[in-house]
Amino acid sequence: MFRSRGENLRSVFVLCFLNVALFLLEHQDGEKYARLFSFRWDAVKAGEWWRLATWQFTQAGDGMMEALALFVTLLLLYMMGSALEEEWGTFHFVMLFTLSTATSAGVAAWLGIPLLATYFVYFTLLFVYASAFPQQTFLLFGAIPLRMRLIAVFLLAILIYGAIGGAPSNIAALAGAAVGYLYYLSHRIRIRFVTVEEEQQKQSDVPPVRIDTTAIQNGARYAAVKQALARRSDADIDHVLAQSERDIVKGVNICPPADYKPENADGYCIHCEGFAECTARYLKMNRPESTAPAAAPASLPSEAPITP
Repeated sequence: MFRSRGENLRSVFVLCFLNVALFLLEHQDGEKYARLFSFRWDAVKAGEWWRLATWQFTQAGDGMMEALALFVTLLLLYMMGSALEEEWGTFHFVMLFTLSTATSAGVAAWLGIPLLATYFVYFTLLFVYASAFPQQTFLLFGAIPLRMRLIAVFLLAILIYGAIGGAPSNIAALAGAAVGYLYYLSHRIRIRFVTVEEEQQKQSDVPPVRIDTTAIQNGARYAAVKQALARRSDADIDHVLAQSERDIVKGVNICPPADYKPENADGYCIHCEGFAECTARYLKMNRPESTAPAAAPASLPSEAPITP
């Protein structure tokens, strides 16, 4: 699927653990949690570097809706993340998360807005997974089949609409998803424009396909020799012998009679140009005696008795 695959170190479980751990921290003190773990560029410049990633592990909603959001996040992260990491390797999967998160944070810093949501799972990861496994189908409410590609297109439309007329954080999420998707494409396909001259040169460099007619002809000759000797037919042997003598190539070194082994696994005899001469000599040396009955010698006519 991908041009390069790496080792799968199961980093998706680390991301799942961070989602659960920060979910529990958030319920200790929601306001303090937002002050400590949301992305704010001024706080990052002050040395609070953990904010560059912790904002990606916060669930939306309150109460039961937040718990439901955590369940959906863990489910999607495990299903889609495990499949991508298995196919792509841990290095590329972590790079996908890092590039998407860093791009969204950079755009948010440029816009001067804070970030606090799981944009990576619901946008970047989903878009890449839908492209890598376009035929994947989910059952909504256990009964309604939805193609993964259709879900991705629907969420992309919502994200673009939100970036145009909604909250500025949608612009950061869209930018992170776009950079992550470009990273996926750079390891999925490679686009190269070829000129007409390059295509003609490429076609001229392709060597012509050659068929070993010598081996085909010698194989048929060997089959004819076996058949003629098995039948002990003088006519068949004479026919193969005459044809072999006619096809002899002058100046080719011929092996000793003991090396006539066309059925050998190395196939040397079948590809030899001197096989016709070798066949003719083999037929002459191994030709069986004729099975036709010998003609009875003609008897002299007896003399007629002399009669007086």
